[in-house]
Amino acid sequence: MRGNSMKIGLFVPGNSVVHRAPLWLKYVFVLGVGVLLLVWRNPWVSLALVVVSYVFFALAGSRIRRSWWVPMRALWWIFVLLGIYQWWLNGWQDVMMVLGTMIAAMQWARLLVLTTPLSELMEGLERVLSPLRYVGLRPAVFSLAIAIMIRSIPMIIGAAQDTVDAANARGLGKNPIALAAPTIITTIATARTTGDALAARGILESDY
Repeated sequence: MRGNSMKIGLFVPGNSVVHRAPLWLKYVFVLGVGVLLLVWRNPWVSLALVVVSYVFFALAGSRIRRSWWVPMRALWWIFVLLGIYQWWLNGWQDVMMVLGTMIAAMQWARLLVLTTPLSELMEGLERVLSPLRYVGLRPAVFSLAIAIMIRSIPMIIGAAQDTVDAANARGLGKNPIALAAPTIITTIATARTTGDALAARGILESDY
């Protein structure tokens, strides 16, 4: 898989103001963006949050700023297909709102991951979810699930980019099935393999 695709979900060390921000403040920003996207279903709000995300990527340093475009290059065909579908059903305003919401949510979540070590993210989640112990749930399992999801993002993006390259080499670059099917199959196979590995270690078993 391409190296730039792998960077989409990996921590990039740095000393920027975004890196140094406390974890709780990063979570507040990401949660706030999610609330805005859900409450104000407006294409211009989504577009504004996309633009602001790029500003924060730039504040985090040149390496992270350049990585803003990685998912755009890797997943452009998914955005195009979804945009055509939304335009056909609901018009251009829904295209802007749906795609803007997806991109804004993805980029703000990426910024959190790119500027925070995964171990710190897991520890923070465990602290936040610690009250769940009183109702019989395990915060460590939830934080592990989030960590696995984050680690899976680079693989999925890399698989999508490899699929595009292979389809272009075979003259199938404009065939949606040729682009989507291998990516979906790879994602499902990885999910099953991960689940089997966790079950084999007893992580998915209840001990309460």
